[in-house]
Amino acid sequence: MDTKKANATRAITITTVLTLFVTGFEIFMAYSHYRQGMNFIDICSYVTSNSYFYYLILIAANMILLPGAVMLFRENGFSLKDEIFEKGTLRQDILTGIVALALAGAGALLSTFAYMGQSDMAFKASRPSAGITAMGVIALVLVSGIVKEILFRGLAKVFCGPVMGEMCAMMLFNVMFTMLDWYNFGFSFVLGLICIWAYKRTGHLLAPMIAHGGVNLGALIYGLIVTG
Repeated sequence: MDTKKANATRAITITTVLTLFVTGFEIFMAYSHYRQGMNFIDICSYVTSNSYFYYLILIAANMILLPGAVMLFRENGFSLKDEIFEKGTLRQDILTGIVALALAGAGALLSTFAYMGQSDMAFKASRPSAGITAMGVIALVLVSGIVKEILFRGLAKVFCGPVMGEMCAMMLFNVMFTMLDWYNFGFSFVLGLICIWAYKRTGHLLAPMIAHGGVNLGALIYGLIVTG
């Protein structure tokens, strides 16, 4: 196996392990609360019913697999820092990230209509404590917004793109990205497409990181308002 194919295999392995582990945990959490009469939307509401445990698993899984991705960049002479941002294009990267965030935010608002199908058997969240909210910021804004973009966008473009074609690789990884968040009814697929657009437009991961982390921050704020 040549070096490019070996690197692509390692990249796919990293993201596949993360996807299967987190998805499996989410399915377990959802269906362990199943009661007769629940609809699919009710079941999905229980994925994050134990916010502390969910955030802990999300942080741990991403941080355990991140070193493998960093090592892959380093071993092949790629600068992960330069892949994330460069000083000369920083302003453009940020502006593109803000545009992508606005697009993702509009999609997120539309996706909330799906939850109107919940019955009385769905999980009813209470207002989270300050500690849980802080964990949510770490897990969803920092870890998901930064690490998942490195894993699902960076690895796809840099290591799988040369083997299977850049767009083919990005779409394959976006399917895994969507599987990991299966309970949000396909919104992650749309978010992934927006992140791919931002990444390809700027050539840097900072733009999709802003969109991804920003829309997750918006979701946390929305949750605080709704449960307030």
